[in-house]
Amino acid sequence: MDAETVLDMFRKSGALLEGHFRLTSGLHSDRYFQSALVLQYPEFASALGEALGERLTHLQGTAVLSPALGGIVIGQEVGRALGIRAMFAERVDGKLTLRRGFTLSPADRVVVVEDVVTTGGSTRETIDVANAAGATVSGAAALVDRSGDSSNVPVPLFSLIQMNVPTYDPEACPLCAKGIPVTKPGSRV
Repeated sequence: MDAETVLDMFRKSGALLEGHFRLTSGLHSDRYFQSALVLQYPEFASALGEALGERLTHLQGTAVLSPALGGIVIGQEVGRALGIRAMFAERVDGKLTLRRGFTLSPADRVVVVEDVVTTGGSTRETIDVANAAGATVSGAAALVDRSGDSSNVPVPLFSLIQMNVPTYDPEACPLCAKGIPVTKPGSRV
């Protein structure tokens, strides 16, 4: 699946938003990938998970670990495509952790799967969760990598789309300077 096909799915589902957004990282941007809108359609979710899974088979993962909330659906679909279990880490007192009986062991080769990577913060936190459980993280993946190679993810990072979408510190945001109201469509407020 090529990047244009993926972008077409985002557009058809209304998941590629334009305006003034505060990203989970705190940065501002004029574009936002609202993956939940594309992933609500099972045919899109399945196709995207299969395509991302194809890029990850060589990692020989035994488990997918995703950060809640944004990575849960695509993580499940990648797990299905790879034929391995899929679980998620969620925040407790602001820190990602394994809950709900999910466990990893030193025998596990984990693939961290996320919806969108901007700064790589959630991906790095999820890697830390797997490492703390003694597992080996063999790679990370996202539908969209908008980091411009600045994510500092310490494992190979695979994606279906790589885009350089400008982001701004709130204090230096040209959209704020123009008085355009900012919205926060993501999962963390």
